[in-house]
Amino acid sequence: MAISKTLLRFIAKSSLRLLFCLAGSVAVTSSFAQSASVLDGVKSRGAIRCGIHVGLAGFAFVDKSGAWQGLDVDLCKAVAAAVLGKSDKVQFLPLNAKDRFIALQSGEIDLLSRNTTWTLDRNTRTGLNFTGVNFHDGQGFMVKATSGIKVATELNGATICVVQGTSTEKGLADFFASRKLKYEPVAYSETDAVRDAYVAGRCDAVTSDRSQLAAIRSVLTDAKAHVILPDVISKEPLGPSVKNGDQQWANIVRWSLNAMIEAEELGLSSREIRARTAGSADPVIQRFAGKLDNLGEALGLDNDWAVRIIEQVGNYAESYDRNIAPIGLDRGVNRLWRDGGLLISPPFR
Repeated sequence: MAISKTLLRFIAKSSLRLLFCLAGSVAVTSSFAQSASVLDGVKSRGAIRCGIHVGLAGFAFVDKSGAWQGLDVDLCKAVAAAVLGKSDKVQFLPLNAKDRFIALQSGEIDLLSRNTTWTLDRNTRTGLNFTGVNFHDGQGFMVKATSGIKVATELNGATICVVQGTSTEKGLADFFASRKLKYEPVAYSETDAVRDAYVAGRCDAVTSDRSQLAAIRSVLTDAKAHVILPDVISKEPLGPSVKNGDQQWANIVRWSLNAMIEAEELGLSSREIRARTAGSADPVIQRFAGKLDNLGEALGLDNDWAVRIIEQVGNYAESYDRNIAPIGLDRGVNRLWRDGGLLISPPFR
């Protein structure tokens, strides 16, 4: 029996619709499997693999007992407390600037928490999913006090030490090019090598995020002999990142950081969070504590996740005071939004 052209067109269109539906179903299934993979891997392993700096005072450093400490380290511990119940369930992997993105892209680490600037290029071409800002910074310069240099434009013709493979390199080039000034870069792969070269006199100045300059100065023999110039030549929002394509894991890291910020705003500290949340009728605190709306379920976690973070790691202020204040940096723009700073958490609701 002959089949009409109309019937053939109908069959073709129906087949296409079926193919699209099947493709969509496969994509959704694949997306779901991918989104669960990091969390499942972390739970199976019993530890989070966290990429950190090889050693930077205030952000990632080894204390006298041999344990890793720092603002970035605390973020890793916070995620571990949320996901695995204990903040010490972390495998720290020190990474230099060049290798940090490769380690994340390859799946060698689950989370990168290494004073990394959030940029468009890194968010797109490098495949990083930034999950927030845990330190608002800016690029600057440090010189020896005996140099007599007061502002950055006086560095015309200077040799400047810089960490290779960082956004700082580009910021340095942009600053001098836009002012039609000359300079000679002296690049090294590690912060320690940059510091040593600067101290040895192989460059006239060193450039980096101002927090890193303060960290470098804090470990020098005579910190007062070195001056961080007042110029801030860029904005450097530093924060943790995960590999693109896993939204559930990104949300867990994002809201672990937000929990530390929100807890400071709510006045919840490590010492008293259990007592405060147990006795409070405030719905905002009840939601934070998992007693209302089951917000943990939306992340794939239990409802006590945020309380564990604060109890074991502390709120943002506690982390800052413990790690950053000792290197001589006040809160500045890293104050809470209500105190005139830039630090803010979206609502827990």
